[in-house]
Amino acid sequence: MDIMKLVNKLAWLPPRWVATLERQLKKVPAVQTQIDKEMTHLLDGLSDSLKPYQRTFETFARLPAQGQARAAILSDLQAMQEQEQKRWQDGYASGAVYHGDSEHIAFLNQVYALHSQSNPLHADLWPSAAKFEAEIVSMTAHMLGADHSPNRDAIVGTLSSGGTESILLAMKSYRDWARAHKGITQPEMVVPVTAHAAFEKAAHYFNIKLVRIPVTADFQADVAAASRAINRHTIVLVGSAPSFPHGVIDPMPALSALAQAHDIGCHTDACLGGFVLPWAEKLGYPVTPFDFRLPGVTSISVDTHKYGYAAKGTSVILYRGQALRHYQYYTTTDWPGGLYFSPTFAGSRPGALSAACWAALVSIGEAGYLDATRRILQTAALIRQGIERLPELRLLGDPLWVLAFTSDTLDIYRILDAMTARGWSLNGLHKPACIHLCVTLRHTQPGVANRFLTDLRAAVAQVKDQPAPAGGMAPIYGLAATLPVRGLVGDMLKQYMDLLYKP
Repeated sequence: MDIMKLVNKLAWLPPRWVATLERQLKKVPAVQTQIDKEMTHLLDGLSDSLKPYQRTFETFARLPAQGQARAAILSDLQAMQEQEQKRWQDGYASGAVYHGDSEHIAFLNQVYALHSQSNPLHADLWPSAAKFEAEIVSMTAHMLGADHSPNRDAIVGTLSSGGTESILLAMKSYRDWARAHKGITQPEMVVPVTAHAAFEKAAHYFNIKLVRIPVTADFQADVAAASRAINRHTIVLVGSAPSFPHGVIDPMPALSALAQAHDIGCHTDACLGGFVLPWAEKLGYPVTPFDFRLPGVTSISVDTHKYGYAAKGTSVILYRGQALRHYQYYTTTDWPGGLYFSPTFAGSRPGALSAACWAALVSIGEAGYLDATRRILQTAALIRQGIERLPELRLLGDPLWVLAFTSDTLDIYRILDAMTARGWSLNGLHKPACIHLCVTLRHTQPGVANRFLTDLRAAVAQVKDQPAPAGGMAPIYGLAATLPVRGLVGDMLKQYMDLLYKP
């Protein structure tokens, strides 16, 4: 019995019916056993790539009876680092490492070491952490239109651990603001289907109904659909600058005006583009306005650990006005342990990351970001031209540096596997099935763009000429893209995560 073929036959049913049938099928022990067997078979081929060190390094499933020698530990860590470094250092990765220059890394490591014990939770012990975070927020706000805010509201914010936390904090703040000021107890957020998955996570965590709106043929949020989706329960309207899948900027001027007309929040997710688009605009590239120059934009998330070139683990969430930010804060006044408060979800946080982020921003400066953006966009244009010259491939949307492409004649996931075999780590996407390359400073190194295009041409030729090989990610991506029973796809992802945590 092939359960996957069986459930694929349910595609014609309404999604709600499919979900109900899935729940009933999984209650049958034989069916669940077969599902587990087929999922395990799909994931077996990934074990070696996810756990390459099981044969070469000692595994510690329990604490060792005696502590290991520090020199031996450092030797193992060095060996792992050397094995992993080459692909991203030589520009084979999409996104992931956005700067990667050895001198820049060494500088941030020095800063981190100097502040490795600091914790912003204890501002009395480490006032430097407060200095770093306040200045990071201020620098980012001024980069994103605070000086030109139409109604001159102060643009404020906080540091977070990454884009997901920034988005979660903003959605939680809108929920609590709407409850206090508008009496909304069944909140809804209106979100394009291309918006980051963190918005769905926020809806799940904070009991907010997620109302998805479609995108147009050019992958921009459909403003007319957004207008129809807004009702008396809506608390916030979301747009991306740009979206992660296709690198397309949503029509933020129209979304901003729509939100303002309905007296709801408008969030720009600029996690990916916040440290690129202001400089791209200065360089003369066509950039749709997206920041606080738009009067209806009330919050922006922007990742300093992407194109801000800080160490991983920092992002900024900005708000129009102190009042909205106050709904993000947490305070308790009756705990026997004393007065407790925290600006974000975490209590203790690594102050060293704040120090390294601050150091990255002030060491690079406007001129450095302008130069980095110039190099990235020039490289992306070269790669884009090469993709457009391949008749078997089709670029999606009109992106500047996140280049998503598909094929109308070939299995795009087999092309992904062929590129993986050549050392590339690209992003597989679906709805529609495509892959993308997020261009970073790593790709601006001499020869990297030409190497990518040479390998891409070879991968396309290989898929055209050879039958489909067994294994790889193509079957998994193909299943995830087409399987109507989305719960099964979720189960597969949970088993993938189980594999990650297996010693």
